[in-house]
Amino acid sequence: MNNLKKVGLTALGTALISSTASVAGDMSVTGSAIITFTGKDNTHSGNGWSMSDTMSFSGSGELDNGWTVSYSHAIDNGTNDANSITVDMGDSGSLTFAGLGGSGPVEANDDVMPTANEESWATVAGTVSGLADGSEGNNNFTYTLPELVEGLALEVFHQPADAAQGSSIEYEAVYTGVENLTIGYAGGDNEDTLTNTIENTILYAKYTMDSFTFGLQTNEENEETALADTDFTAWGISYAVSDELSVSIGGSETEHENTSLSDQEAQAVSFSYVSGGMTIGGSMHDVDNVGGSASTNNSGYELNVTFAF
Repeated sequence: MNNLKKVGLTALGTALISSTASVAGDMSVTGSAIITFTGKDNTHSGNGWSMSDTMSFSGSGELDNGWTVSYSHAIDNGTNDANSITVDMGDSGSLTFAGLGGSGPVEANDDVMPTANEESWATVAGTVSGLADGSEGNNNFTYTLPELVEGLALEVFHQPADAAQGSSIEYEAVYTGVENLTIGYAGGDNEDTLTNTIENTILYAKYTMDSFTFGLQTNEENEETALADTDFTAWGISYAVSDELSVSIGGSETEHENTSLSDQEAQAVSFSYVSGGMTIGGSMHDVDNVGGSASTNNSGYELNVTFAF
């Protein structure tokens, strides 16, 4: 195996490949700490304050054939959360193996509408329905194709089967070839159990005009389980008041195949203010018929301060 050159973790050769060579280089460490206060109008269950933190270690190196190998490891609230190895093969694309905490494009795109802080359905009590149920787990693969058409990014994700779930394959396509416009697709089949397969289809578009960004998204989820299908629609508008301050408004609706469930509707307004490595954010949310329950209408708010380093 070729040795890595220069940039990367000091022990990157040992972490990435079976090699006895010692590789000198630089290590990149980033992280964040978030202090949050959450209030829910319909529930009063203890202290609304919380804190979370994340640290990420990364490094990269170049093989003798010109390929680049990179490694990343994330620790979330003191627990190993994710690690992965990516081999960038130049004109042949790149391949990522996630040993821990990998997820596919469906999970990543369940709601990508423009917002200054949180999604329209966040912070409420109860289980929100309609979000795309994508594949996630350990020991999975992501292949990012080379740019075949200018502005078009393509990706394929595969989660092998294990004792609890079947295998899953997902796809993503994002087109940015028109100025200020992003059009995206994500979908695939997720065998979330050994007896149920979920077919997801996500389509979205976002357009930026001056300081405004507009977005519209649809998620369709079809399951083998009877009466479990959902259709989710979301929209969002964000406005950059300045380089530091942004505000947004958004909403979403979930329609259920099961006619005994009511349509879930959500609305939210958000803001964020950036000052160096500190971001102050806030959101107010209102969700009717949470999870399809006609008797569950919740509203809530969130304030958070994030420190990045």
